[in-house]
Amino acid sequence: MEINNRLRHKISGYRSKWGYPFFRNLASVLLWMLLLVPSAGFAQKKEIQLAKDQVKSGKNLPQAQASMQKLLADSANQNNKKIWNLYFDAVRKQYEQGNEKLYLKQKYDTAQLFNFTRQLFEIAQQFDSVEMVPNKKGKVEIEFRKQHADYLSHIRTNLLNGGLWFLGKKQYADSYKFFDRYIDCANQPLFQSYDYSLKDKHLPLAAYYAVYSGYKMKDPKATLHHSYVALKDTVHYNYMLQYLAETYYLEKDTARYLASLKEGFERVPTFPYFFPRLVEFYVDINQLDSAMAVVDKALTIVPDSDTYLVAKSNILFEQSKLQECIKVSDKAISVNEELADPYYNAGICYFNMAVEQDKSSQTSRKVREQVDANYRKALPYLVKYRKLQPDEQSKWAFPLYTIYLNLNMGKEFDEIDKIMKKR
Repeated sequence: MEINNRLRHKISGYRSKWGYPFFRNLASVLLWMLLLVPSAGFAQKKEIQLAKDQVKSGKNLPQAQASMQKLLADSANQNNKKIWNLYFDAVRKQYEQGNEKLYLKQKYDTAQLFNFTRQLFEIAQQFDSVEMVPNKKGKVEIEFRKQHADYLSHIRTNLLNGGLWFLGKKQYADSYKFFDRYIDCANQPLFQSYDYSLKDKHLPLAAYYAVYSGYKMKDPKATLHHSYVALKDTVHYNYMLQYLAETYYLEKDTARYLASLKEGFERVPTFPYFFPRLVEFYVDINQLDSAMAVVDKALTIVPDSDTYLVAKSNILFEQSKLQECIKVSDKAISVNEELADPYYNAGICYFNMAVEQDKSSQTSRKVREQVDANYRKALPYLVKYRKLQPDEQSKWAFPLYTIYLNLNMGKEFDEIDKIMKKR
């Protein structure tokens, strides 16, 4: 009897603690869940239909856009053309509604309108890349390229205008995105029938503004990205070289930095950016002859330029060519008497000559007279330099102290002595 009961229990299946067979209870739960929760496919179809209705009515468009973005975030939907097309249309409708409001001179967010423009290009290009993926049969079926390209080609100038608008607001990261998108159209299969790389005359200008935006962001990658195209913009070529030079400097690319400076100076020697930095570069690496060659070339173009004359005076001073330095310094002063460096250079040249003469172990009366004469010649230059640069005590205090001492100028010496003691 007991054996039969055990057998009957095995045949009827294991029961739950409520007394029902376990497999029957599980089936009931699953059936209950299926009845209460709609299938994922049904929910998705419903969401797509809702977005379609919203686009058609032109209402709740941001909601339609967001729902399609959400669906596309699922990798399972990445190749769903219906979703991509609805996404594009939801943004397109918003762009058109905003454009209409601006046309009717109604209040509307200009930045938003431009951003819708950029989004349309981004969506269409992503969608186009999806269409280029072969289907299960290995066939590529491109359905929407022509209609999207035709539509976008008519509003593409708004990418350029949007970039300029954000540039005017000094929002350089945003302006870069617009210029970058405008230029990138020339490389996209979506627009291959338009041949922008050959036919669009605005590409170099857009590239220049992209470089400028990257430069203002201090982003070397963004600055250099479109530099090749930007250099075709002859109107802004000199500025392009400047931005490139500064970017190479930030990147510590010495060779390209120097090359940009040299090219810029060769093209336009009078352009204010290249000359001082090229001279400074050679001075810093102690190639004074190369620095002087740059200065001399500049002086053949503008012989009376105070900038070039001061640069030459400074280099001659570094080379210890005292007499030449005094001569050039005097010429620079005659051109612009408010420049400080020529006074200092000429004064110290005379001062150094006096000090060197005074070192002689056999100081004759004649030598003494020469020493005093050079101190006297140095004096007016250094007094003027002190007047122009009163905060540069480290440069003028000791030479003036020495001169006043040697020329027995008691009143002046006492005044400078007090200054020296306070230092």
